[in-house]
Amino acid sequence: MESVDQGALALVFPGQGSQYVGMGRDLFANFKVAEETFEEASDALHIDLRRLCLDGPEDDLTRTVNAQPAILTVSIAVLRILRQEAEIPVKVVAGHSLGEYSALVAAGSLSFIDAVKAVWRRGELMQSAVPPEEGGMAALLGLCAAEVERLCLEVVAEFAVKGEKIIVAPANYNSAEQIVISGHTRGVERASELAREFGARHAIRLAVSAPFHSELMKPAAEGLAPFLEGIRWSSLQCPYIANVDAKWHGRREGIAGRLVAQMTASVLWEESVKSMAAGGVTKFYEIGPKRVLSRLIEQIVPGAKTRSVEDRQSLKEVLADVA
Repeated sequence: MESVDQGALALVFPGQGSQYVGMGRDLFANFKVAEETFEEASDALHIDLRRLCLDGPEDDLTRTVNAQPAILTVSIAVLRILRQEAEIPVKVVAGHSLGEYSALVAAGSLSFIDAVKAVWRRGELMQSAVPPEEGGMAALLGLCAAEVERLCLEVVAEFAVKGEKIIVAPANYNSAEQIVISGHTRGVERASELAREFGARHAIRLAVSAPFHSELMKPAAEGLAPFLEGIRWSSLQCPYIANVDAKWHGRREGIAGRLVAQMTASVLWEESVKSMAAGGVTKFYEIGPKRVLSRLIEQIVPGAKTRSVEDRQSLKEVLADVA
């Protein structure tokens, strides 16, 4: 792990699920660079991302193939505004799942246009990898990692006794209190039932169109690999934390491989945040829609200072913080 100064700042970027109709409206209306960012992404994909983000409809925005470039575009618009308004001394960046692409743009290794095209292709592949009725995800609250892992193994074994191969496993280690599981629909449903017997406070099915970060995403990972390998990755201007290993990376070599592995591997978010904190990071600025990651960070590292930036008011607060 690379060493950083005490009091260092990390930029973190949200993943799928943080989208909502109207995201980016305030910034789009008040900052030229936000408008230009939307136009760049729309031209690259030949779709009207501005209309999609500002007007929806929600069903279209939440489709994986649309949500991923939409969230990335809003996040980079916010980042560009922030950098236009102030010099931010960033020591490390990280993103949750899809957000790792935004983080790599922030680190200077991935161009915005390549990122938009990559996540659109990623979303298309993920959306088509498994029929919607055959895969799903659920958030389990109140169980530790070992309990969730044991629960998933029991479900797999239960189906195996009946001669059925079912995949269900941890997908996102979000915090000590929140772990998301992913896999075949019947496996996720059975694990959600058993979770209450294990002592979970809640088991919440997620409104997603595919079993992300599970073995069922292998066809999507294989389809994405050639695209990522064809990208010209630039040198990193600051380290980034990879989802697959929660480690600090300062070289461009291996980025594409880690992003491919991320498709089927668990997102180690809790470990990633602890890794940043262990390196001296005490401030976390969440760049993009909603405040999902900030709340998780506050659970993982009590006392950490978090800011979420997505509109003029939150931007004003961050600029006052760095002044």
